[in-house]
Amino acid sequence: MKPLEGVRILDLSHVLAMPYCTMILGDLGAEIIKIEKSDGEDSRKFGPYKNGESAYFMSVNRNKKSVVLNLKEEKGKEILRELIKICDVITENFRPGTMEKLGFSYENIKKINPNIIYATISQFGSDTLYPGRPGYDIIAQAYGGLMSITGFPDNPPTRVGSSIADIMSGMFSAIGILGALRVKDKTGESQYIDTAMVDCIIAILENAVVRYTVLGEVPQRIGSRHPSLTPFDVFKANDGYIVIGIGNDHLWEMFCKNIPEFNLLIMAERFKNNELRTKNEAELKKIIEDWTQKHTTEDLVRIITDAGVPCGPVNTVDKILKDPNTEYRKMLFEFDHPVAGKMITSNSPLNLSLTPCKDHLRPPALGEHTDEVLTSVLGYSKEKIEELKKDKIIWNRG
Repeated sequence: MKPLEGVRILDLSHVLAMPYCTMILGDLGAEIIKIEKSDGEDSRKFGPYKNGESAYFMSVNRNKKSVVLNLKEEKGKEILRELIKICDVITENFRPGTMEKLGFSYENIKKINPNIIYATISQFGSDTLYPGRPGYDIIAQAYGGLMSITGFPDNPPTRVGSSIADIMSGMFSAIGILGALRVKDKTGESQYIDTAMVDCIIAILENAVVRYTVLGEVPQRIGSRHPSLTPFDVFKANDGYIVIGIGNDHLWEMFCKNIPEFNLLIMAERFKNNELRTKNEAELKKIIEDWTQKHTTEDLVRIITDAGVPCGPVNTVDKILKDPNTEYRKMLFEFDHPVAGKMITSNSPLNLSLTPCKDHLRPPALGEHTDEVLTSVLGYSKEKIEELKKDKIIWNRG
């Protein structure tokens, strides 16, 4: 039994933020009924493709059942109302106001199912000084301040390599839904969960916030180094790059004592504590990098790890996917798709000893579960389903 077994979620989301949230909840065992339009949600049109099927879509939609429903027609809306009645949670990440226009505001949905949890993700939130503003991950990263501290001083503000605003808003929403389900179990009450992507970026700015509120310092782009720990940075090797993380004076002593080339540095007054090392960071980096550039990343990892100091190679994606520990930790999800064939995506990082979260349903083909859901969940007859298909209210592959 999985942790959320018995929880049913009606998922109207698209692209990444909320689909990431519902994927997490699906990994935990919730039944996810994903509502799509006849040509599929937007991410089905995002590459890369395999045999015409979007690998992007597959990367964030495992453990879901796809139902194609025409919500422009009243018959389609009626089916949605029936599904709302028997679901614990409804999720969406449309532009604010879209659900209201469809007739499915939180107030209206509560009339259909008073106990349902409603979760939404948008750029600035539903309750905001900027109502109705659309957005994307890059806008949230920029507006929330993250891009201003990402990159190097002489280069423009830089977007984080993955869509972290989407992903973090999905994760925070999943946490919120889990909390709301706990409250619902205890009190029976429903909740409205209003997650803003910009809020999530502000929440993960970490020490940048207190550097401003405590010191009055506006954090700037400083590359890969840590603003208050040294050496804590990326260093060039002769075949790539390595990260060394020395987070306290004890680790600095171990680094100097256990690596012969740095034995004398422990005596240097200008490097004797973290504050001084940070003040003299540029000089120290040059000293260390003059050494690291003479060695391979593999040798450096061995030498520095043997010294008892945290470090690691800057892996490219191919290297981390081929790393034996990645396979050992079961971090790749391999499945056979009916159209795309053999596929591999990243797996859930959740490891629960009693209720494992690594065994999944593959991502669904468009409309694959329309008949199944309407038959098994709503009890529709074969004749009714055929009539709805004829009226172009529902659709399923094949």
